[in-house]
Amino acid sequence: MYYSREAAFKKIAVIDSCGLTLPIMEKIKKLSIDPISVFDDLPTSDEEILRRISDSDCVLVSWQTTINAMILRYSNSLKYIGMCCSLYDPKSANVDIETAQELGIVVKGVRDYGDQGTVEFIFAKLICLLKGLGKIKWRNESTELTNKTIGIIGFGTLGQMVANTAIHFGMQVFYYSRTRKPESENDKIMYLPLDSLLETCDIVTTHLPKNTILLSDKEFRIKKQNSILVNTSLGLTFNKDAFVEWLDNDKTSFAILDADGVGAFADEFRKMDNVIVSDQFAGFTLEAKQRLSEKVLDNMNKYLKR
Repeated sequence: MYYSREAAFKKIAVIDSCGLTLPIMEKIKKLSIDPISVFDDLPTSDEEILRRISDSDCVLVSWQTTINAMILRYSNSLKYIGMCCSLYDPKSANVDIETAQELGIVVKGVRDYGDQGTVEFIFAKLICLLKGLGKIKWRNESTELTNKTIGIIGFGTLGQMVANTAIHFGMQVFYYSRTRKPESENDKIMYLPLDSLLETCDIVTTHLPKNTILLSDKEFRIKKQNSILVNTSLGLTFNKDAFVEWLDNDKTSFAILDADGVGAFADEFRKMDNVIVSDQFAGFTLEAKQRLSEKVLDNMNKYLKR
C-alpha cells in the first residue's frame, strides 16, 4: 500500500475500455486501498454497470458507457467519477451530471487531448479526396486546398486549431459558433451565420458536443453544391435522413466521417459512393492516449489532495 486511507480511494473500478496507458494504470492502482476492478469491454445493461461499480467509491468510464440517474442513486459508495473523455456540456455528457451533483458525487472530465490528431486526420482525408489519392476524387482534376473556403461549425480549441491549419494551406476560413469570438476574427477568419456559411463554403467541418444535431433538411437544402462535409464529433451532427437525401441528390458533394462521427451508421454510409467512412477514431493516437491518461490521473490526484 502506497497511500494512507486519507489520501486514497477505498476502491477504484474501471468499468469499460477507457484507453488508459499501462504505466498510468499502474499509478492508478496505487491510489486504491482495495485491489481495483478493471473491465475492458462495454457493459450491456444498467444492471451490468451496477455490478461493475459494486462498492467502489471511484469509477473511471469512457464516453461509450452511460451512467444515468438510476445507476447513480443505487451506487451508494460512489464519491468520484473520472470521465476518460471530454466534458464540455453537462447536457450531452454520458454521465448524469445534475443527479451526480445532487448526490454529492464529483465528476471530472478531461479536455484537449485528441485535438492534434483530429486536425491531422481532417486535413489528411481532405488532401486524399482533393487529389484522388483514394478510391474517389472530389473533382475531375486534382485540386489544392489553396484558395478553398472552409466553414468551421463550433469554434472551441479544436475549431480554432483547424482554422489556423487551414490558413497555413492558404484557405479562407469562416466559422459559426453559439458564442461569437470577435477576438479571433481577422481578414483570414470571419464569422458567418450558419445559413450563409453553408451556402458559401467548399468544405464544412463540425466540432460540436456529443450528439448535437445542428444540420437538418433546411440546412442541407441550402448547402453549397460540389462541397464536402466533415464530422469527427462524438455522434452525428446532422439528421441522418436529411444527410442521405442531400448526398443522393447531389452526387458532386462528399462527406468524411471518422469512427466517432459516423455514429451507429457505418455499415449504411459505407454503401454510399460519396461518403468516406474511417474505422479510426480521428483523435485517438498514441500521443492522445498518453495525454488522456495523464489528465485522468491528474484529476484523481487533485481530488484526493483537496
